[in-house]
Amino acid sequence: MKVLVTGGAGRIGSHVIAELLRRGDHAINLDLRESAHRHANLTNVIGAFDDADAVARATADADAVLHLGALMSWVAADVQKMFAANVDGSHLLLQAANARKVRRFVFASSGEVYPETKPSYLPLDESHPTRPTSPYGMTKLLGEELVQFFNRAHGLPTVILRFSHTQDASELLDPNSFFSGPRFYLRARIRQQQAFGNQAVVDALAPYDDGQEKHLISRGQDGALFRMPITDARDIAAGVIAALDNERAIGQTMNLGTEEAIRIDDAIALLQRHTKLSAVEVVLPIPAVDYATSRARAIELLGVRPQWNFARMVADAARAN
Repeated sequence: MKVLVTGGAGRIGSHVIAELLRRGDHAINLDLRESAHRHANLTNVIGAFDDADAVARATADADAVLHLGALMSWVAADVQKMFAANVDGSHLLLQAANARKVRRFVFASSGEVYPETKPSYLPLDESHPTRPTSPYGMTKLLGEELVQFFNRAHGLPTVILRFSHTQDASELLDPNSFFSGPRFYLRARIRQQQAFGNQAVVDALAPYDDGQEKHLISRGQDGALFRMPITDARDIAAGVIAALDNERAIGQTMNLGTEEAIRIDDAIALLQRHTKLSAVEVVLPIPAVDYATSRARAIELLGVRPQWNFARMVADAARAN
């Protein structure tokens, strides 16, 4: 097949493209930057998802679309750009995919369509009410609605995958990484919250910063420890490929990620074996992120189980360092 992968230069997209090339498919990367892969069966289309010309060029010969790319931000100034990329861009891609009559359109949604800080019950499954609490989550829910409309109205073979929090193992020991830095390291969290304009969180963290790097064990305003699933990008990529291949996936919405919800103190303890950094425990003036996600539907329909738990991810990161 000729498979269009939006966001193919990203963490998940790069793993997906590697697998497509390994098995003999032709991959088309639509992204703002080229894929790191170099292969005769790889085409790069440089452009944004809401750029009609780039979308037309990328979908011209596509047999399937894996829409993995998105603009992800929690900065208020980025909200308008995020809606343009994630909602308008998804609509453009769906229109082009429908005109092309592709075999499959796989849409990467997010666990942020659920209220991850205020779940009605746990683990979060696909029947849980969708009540996003972030603009990013709202753009993903609107994207889901568009995908479902094209499935109903035009018979487009679609799949919706709700990704849990995803990281490359190599990020975990890097305080400067985009996701792992603020998740596990004090000074990176302070920089992130300053960029977001969350002064109350900065004020809670700043007294613990003595200029030396430390791990951060976060508690919510009620004292609850942060707890969440952290999924390896390789497991997400395997699920995406399975959704592309498996006829049972068509028309389905599925959570994709690990079912292991790890507490932040347990995660930090695993990291400390390698970083040797001290840790500080801080009560933040925000609700704790404390949830677990059910992967049962994806395991049943796709037949793919996660292979990397957090401990194995940390071990991989340590070997890479």
